[in-house]
Parts: sequence; C-alpha cells; structure tokens
Amino acid sequence: MSVRQEPATRDATLRRHVVPTGLGPCTVRVQQGRGVGSPASGTPEVYLHGAAGSWTTFRPLLSEASPHDRVLIDLPGWGESTKGARLEHFGIEAMARAVTEVLNSLSYPRWNLVGHSMGGFLALHIAAAWPERTASVAAISPTTFGVSEAAREPLRSLSRLPAFVGMRLLMRSLASLGPAGLALVRAVGATPVMGPLTSPLFADPAGISAGVIGGLGHDARPASFSAAARAVAHYDFDQWRGIRCPVLATRGDTDVFTSPSDLDRLAATIPNVRTVTIPRCGHFANVEQPEHVQQLLKDLWSV
Repeated sequence: MSVRQEPATRDATLRRHVVPTGLGPCTVRVQQGRGVGSPASGTPEVYLHGAAGSWTTFRPLLSEASPHDRVLIDLPGWGESTKGARLEHFGIEAMARAVTEVLNSLSYPRWNLVGHSMGGFLALHIAAAWPERTASVAAISPTTFGVSEAAREPLRSLSRLPAFVGMRLLMRSLASLGPAGLALVRAVGATPVMGPLTSPLFADPAGISAGVIGGLGHDARPASFSAAARAVAHYDFDQWRGIRCPVLATRGDTDVFTSPSDLDRLAATIPNVRTVTIPRCGHFANVEQPEHVQQLLKDLWSV
C-alpha cells in the first residue's frame, strides 16, 4: 500500500492511499478524525460514490470537522481507480469485497457507510453481508428496486425511469466505442452542452456550479456504468432483511432515479430504517442540500 499526502489545497488534510484489491488497485483518501484515540475515531465514515462520480462528489459534506476518520474511496473503475480495474469481474459482491479489503488494509474493524446512488446500493449490500461490522448506513438516493428493474427490462421501465433508461443506452453505446467513447465523453464534458445534459439530475440546475457539472463529465465512465447496471439487474433484495444496523434512506423530491416507491419498499424490507424525502432537491442531495444531509447524518450517528 502506498501513501501520499495531498497537495496544499482544501483537500490538504486528506492522505492518499493505493490499496490492491481483487478488482484492481483502489485509490482511497483518509481524513483523520478530531477524536484521535477515542472509540469514535475508530469507527470511520466511509463514503461510496455513485456510478457517475468519484469521491469528489462528497466534498460538500466535508466542510465541518468530524470526530470520526473519513474514508473516501474511488471505487474500482472510477476516479483514480481505473488503471488495472478488472471490470470483467465486476459485480455487487465483488465490489463489496473490494471495499472491505480497503477497510481491512486500513485496520478498521467497524464502519459507518455513506453511499450515494450506486454507492447507497453497495452500502446496503455490505450491511447485509457484514452485519457485525456495519454500525450504520446512510443511503443517499440509492438506486435500488426501480433501477434494478429498469436494467433488467428497460423498455417496460421507460415510462417510469426514462432518465436512467436513456443514460444506460447512451453509456452502453459509448462503452462499445472503447477509448473513443471515453474521449467523446470527456470532450463533451468540457463544453456548455454538459449543463443541459445533466439538468435532470438537479432540482435547480442553474444553481449548480460549472465545476460540479464539469466534474460529472470528467468522472463519467461508460464501461464502468454499464457494468454496474448489469450487476444490479438480477440482485436478490431479500438479503437486505438481515440488515441489523440503523439505516437512513433519502431521496430528493425531484429525484429522477430514486422514486417514492423505492423508499416504501426499503421500509418494508429493512427492519430499522428511516426514510426521508429532501425538498428542493434532485438526485445529488450531497451537492444541492449538503447542510440538510449533514444534519441527517448527525442524527443517524447519535442513535
């Protein structure tokens, strides 16, 4: 495992590690908690991004210091964890093992998971597979039942989740082009066209900075997105009935990927879950309503 200090920027308190996993080298950043040596600092906040992002989508949630260590992972196939990523072996179970390999290498016996979109799905799977090690889960706009059905039967799901079905088709087409498809995404992501393309993801697209929009374009990985969609298509959600820890599941009130019925089904499946719909918010509550999310996290961790 290699370690490198981040440059002197707003991310200067983050230490960068590269950890070998079964899906390839995984880049992770760790911010030490202010409660050094306390029991709280030994149970980190672990942030798992979505299928169209990287660890940077959680930057708005890092504005306040935390008593816990914070672990921000670029999942294999995204961000800085693309080189050597073994997408041919991608699956929810394999990705979950990669996350636990990272946390084991950092010597964390338990964890609080914060997952956005696909990361929320992954966090819930980890909680079901490692219940004794998962202290809590915060699933921000988790792409669960509806997206799984849409990945399995896109035509039948077109009227319910048109944004996901359209993005899945686009990403599959770009992935088929290989490196040329990724280059095309990067080129478009650096232009004003990216604003209208990403506008369905936000309640107030005009209020989203150009840096955030450009970051989404830079972090888009067609092949990885397509692999994630395939992985969730036939997932067995009954295993979530074994989740023991407290769970927070949220969606934005204009969320195009996570529907109200998804939260209802989560409430019917997971024993100890609180569901929240965040007003004036789309799919990226961690970007549009970070203060609201921070308060929800504090409430979850105070239980």
